[in-house]
Amino acid sequence: MKKQKGFTLVELLVVIAIIGLLSTIAFISLNRARAKARDAKRVSDVRELQSALELYYNDQALPGYPMNNTPSVLTSAILPAQYVASIPTAPTPPDNPSGATDCTDATNPYFYSTYISQSDSGDCTGANCGWYRMRFCLGGASGGLSAGCVQAEPSGMANGSCTLTP
Repeated sequence: MKKQKGFTLVELLVVIAIIGLLSTIAFISLNRARAKARDAKRVSDVRELQSALELYYNDQALPGYPMNNTPSVLTSAILPAQYVASIPTAPTPPDNPSGATDCTDATNPYFYSTYISQSDSGDCTGANCGWYRMRFCLGGASGGLSAGCVQAEPSGMANGSCTLTP
């Protein structure tokens, strides 16, 4: 009697189970990497916007930031195209693992508002806008910042309550 060469059904099922397990592990790791990449892009975008705002500030006869008294999404109508090629949009999907009510906007945009100074919440219509605040949200820790709301100001970025008033 001649033995047939080949794999048994049990051997094939074991191999398929191992491949499935490895695929699941790879998929989970890939999702974590994507989330970290989204957060790194958010931080990078805001740093780029801060540089553009500083260029704007320095080009003005009376130094100041682009006027925007009502907190709103930063657009090219606020920051002219000569300072940044295009206003970056936040990567999707938005992250909000902390469940904070101020990070629930469906698109997780970069909000922007200006003030006369850090201690003065009055609008700067017809006055020098010497201070700004941008708000955005992170899904996880990135660039020394923790998950949740982040405030960007002329002095840098820090986690905060994400209110746009001083």
